[in-house]
Amino acid sequence: MALLIDGYNLLHVTAFFGEGRGQGTFQHAREALLRFLAASLTENERTNTTVVFDAAGAPPGLPSSIRVEDISVRYAAGYPDADSLIEELIQSENAPRSLLVVSSDHRIQRAARRRRAKAIDSDRWYSELWQRRVTSRSTQQMAFPEKPLGELSPAEIAYWVSAFSTPDVKEKSASPEWGGPSQSPTDIQDSDNPFPPGYGEDLLRDDEAL
Repeated sequence: MALLIDGYNLLHVTAFFGEGRGQGTFQHAREALLRFLAASLTENERTNTTVVFDAAGAPPGLPSSIRVEDISVRYAAGYPDADSLIEELIQSENAPRSLLVVSSDHRIQRAARRRRAKAIDSDRWYSELWQRRVTSRSTQQMAFPEKPLGELSPAEIAYWVSAFSTPDVKEKSASPEWGGPSQSPTDIQDSDNPFPPGYGEDLLRDDEAL
């Protein structure tokens, strides 16, 4: 499903805005939002996502269309506002029924419904995306056990060899010379996240405090 996001509308329901409202503040907020989306969406979702921002306050000399982490970013240069560009993108969508528009703006939601596209309020979509991140991380952490500390017994060595070995090695680990049968792992780290461990957790804490 393609995603069309009203950038500033989504920003205003997040904790990405710092103090002040200068151009630098808006730029940092936009960058933080895009990093969050890049870390939260799947590769397929990123390549099918367009985020639209108003041209006012955009970095000087910035093209009207760029790609950030496979996400298409549009600035509404030459349009009265971002809503006008979003409406145009909805109207030109070849498969509107496969389009999800993220905005709490009623004008944009009406434009989506006219084309039989789906629309969702920004705060609801943002909350669901965070919940998906938390659920995904919890599930992955249950997949493999944590690294053990101290000396290992022969049975524990066999367990870890089994947990991290290819199938042919796992068969060997069931023999007496490997120390006993294999067992199932229960915890794992998030190796697919392109950002450092713990990235965005401070934002999650801020968001939960709201």
